[in-house]
Amino acid sequence: MTTITEIFPWNDNFNTGIDTIDRQHIKLVALINQLATNLEDLLNSNELDKTFTELLSYADYHFHTEETIWSKYFTNKEIELNHKNTHRQFFDNVLKLKRETNSEQHLSEVISKTISFLTHWLAYHILNNDMHMAQLVLAIESGLTYEEASLIVKDKMTKATQTLIDTTLSMYDSLSSRTLLLIGEMRERQKADAKLILAANVFKNTLDKICITDSDFHIMDVNPKFCESTHFKYEELIGKNLKTVKPALNDQEFSHILWESIRIKGYWSGEIRNNLQKGNIESEWLTLSSIKDDSGAITNYVGVFSNVSQLLKRKQTLEYLANYDALTNLPNRFLFKDRLEQAIANSNRNFEKFAVCYLDLDNFKPVNDRLGHDAGDLLLREIANRFKKVIRRNDTVARIGGDEFVIILRHIKNDDDCKDILMRLLNDINKPVYIGKETANVTSSIGVAIYPTNGHDFKSLLKKADQAMYEAKQLGKSRYHFASGPDVS
Repeated sequence: MTTITEIFPWNDNFNTGIDTIDRQHIKLVALINQLATNLEDLLNSNELDKTFTELLSYADYHFHTEETIWSKYFTNKEIELNHKNTHRQFFDNVLKLKRETNSEQHLSEVISKTISFLTHWLAYHILNNDMHMAQLVLAIESGLTYEEASLIVKDKMTKATQTLIDTTLSMYDSLSSRTLLLIGEMRERQKADAKLILAANVFKNTLDKICITDSDFHIMDVNPKFCESTHFKYEELIGKNLKTVKPALNDQEFSHILWESIRIKGYWSGEIRNNLQKGNIESEWLTLSSIKDDSGAITNYVGVFSNVSQLLKRKQTLEYLANYDALTNLPNRFLFKDRLEQAIANSNRNFEKFAVCYLDLDNFKPVNDRLGHDAGDLLLREIANRFKKVIRRNDTVARIGGDEFVIILRHIKNDDDCKDILMRLLNDINKPVYIGKETANVTSSIGVAIYPTNGHDFKSLLKKADQAMYEAKQLGKSRYHFASGPDVS
């Protein structure tokens, strides 16, 4: 039975949020891994041709599925046309590579070239194109117009996604070329009387940490980056047990999974965490492969450690930017919607009411026009800080656009329970804001909707609170006003 070489490990960061597309992406990744497996049997060109054919056939099916989904939301829009063009370019490139397998070029070079193209293309296509389209679809399904969704998704994608894409592509590109090279080296080792041959440039030039051990995990050779990461000299590492250098390998629950994978598949690939000084934790991506002799006995292990701490940090940054307003650091509309749905669920369980307050700053535009947009941004940040000081720990305040904010006041029994907080909000907002040598004065109009009296979901509650806010403005501004009657939409 042929062992599939996992040259493209699937990662949840590739999930778009649309289940049909995600399942098909996983199938494409499996086909790429199957293609890489042909490196272990270069003479089987029929199997290689069969894999190419299956890949092209499934890609055609997947692209049709994607385009059917996108056409429901972006018919004849530029984003849809550009996406279709990337699909056509994919077929042109793969067909060209397929033709090269029948040429005079060395088959291993063609496969390496093909694997590099497929991993690079698929990772970029998912993270940049499909993720963008999926975020637009999810935003539109949440009730936004295409134009509103485009602005929000564009802001979210451009601020952090490109960094994540670049880092991920670099990691997968490195993983692809490194794994192909190591597979080739293991084949040469078996042909050369079971001696492990590693090219000097792999050890000297790679940014990853590579370690070779015997069958008992005693270190036989390491590259300079491995020495640098452990703070041991080369001579001090030789003969040491790898488990003492990388204590994460000793974790009982983790080691059981690792050894079971190596026993069945011959390798394990995943994240490990090492405790550093001062309580810091370093995350690494480890690919650990076993090397066997002609009789099937394990003679060596090869471990490749890649530092993914920066990738994880960038992932956290991306998640933060997806849920928080960049100017005020308050939750944005998406996170607010999630918090509101949690409040509804909690209120239904505990038979409690809560209030949704819609706030709009009065006279913000004249201040912005008189002092400039930078001053306007400073004013919004100051107002946001004042909100944080007034609301309680279990409450939520979010910025949903411009000078508009919404607040969830939890655990109220009647209108009077939130009037004190509303008055404190109005009083704090009314205080002057000092911007350099200038003074800005704004007030606020607040509309209040009570759950479940005025609505039963995100849309109805926000609509009622918004209407009440406009009524507060008509009554003279710098005041709050409660919505009247149930939602009838």
